[in-house]
Amino acid sequence: MKTAAQDLPCLGVGLGFRDRYSTDLFSDDPGVDFLEITADHFFEASDSKQRQLELLRDRFTLIPHGLDLSLGSAEGLDAEYLSQLANLVNALNPPWWSEHIACTRAGGIQIGHLSPVPFNEKGRQVVVQNIHRVQEQIPVPLILENITYDVTLPGGSEVEGEFLARIMEETGCGLLLDITNLYTNTVNHGLDATVFLNALPAEHVVQLHFTGGHEANGRLVDSHSRATPEPVWDLMATVLQQFPVKGIILERDENLPPYEELRAEMHRARQLGRTWNRWS
Repeated sequence: MKTAAQDLPCLGVGLGFRDRYSTDLFSDDPGVDFLEITADHFFEASDSKQRQLELLRDRFTLIPHGLDLSLGSAEGLDAEYLSQLANLVNALNPPWWSEHIACTRAGGIQIGHLSPVPFNEKGRQVVVQNIHRVQEQIPVPLILENITYDVTLPGGSEVEGEFLARIMEETGCGLLLDITNLYTNTVNHGLDATVFLNALPAEHVVQLHFTGGHEANGRLVDSHSRATPEPVWDLMATVLQQFPVKGIILERDENLPPYEELRAEMHRARQLGRTWNRWS
């Protein structure tokens, strides 16, 4: 099966769009190659929100990022949510779009956060079946994001990297490798990032996420609230050396700093990518 990474353009270094930085992004030199937008924020958009989307699209390549598709739901996907997502993605016609390998609803109940799916054959079959349904409505290439998790669900017979690799091979999807999520899980669960990375098919790794979180009760929390810590930068260097990454996005949702701090982080990521000839 043709992989998601084949023939996709190289986008470079970008930022997860947040309203606070609208003015900065339209400066003469924002230091941004592309933007990731939260798809859910633009469903049934008001006139002003639609105008904002049009302005962003005129200036940047936009990558929609879904939050609530719930690819791990055994009962299937919410038809209304999928329809709204399809309308947005198909209208923007981006090079690719992304969603999490996670469960956000079960038995018709909203969980309220991204929950893991069991790393076993049954869990994989659910995700693959749901992805195939999505691909029927959204022909744009889909890339899948790894999440953080507080507990590992019982019944898991595979390590996460192998689980993700098999999903990608069965669906042709690419991977949105969240480096911070990977680092967080390795620390909280005593895992080995090398084992995770070595299980991945290199040609499927399309995009990266990076950011910083905080520590609470002796555990790392993926809060998108701090500057990127040095261990994540080190892991990023390893990933960029190993995988033909097409783009990387800095996320920040809490404790929003002055834009210059984000620009500095993006510049550092750009320089790292250039070291391995990932982008110009």
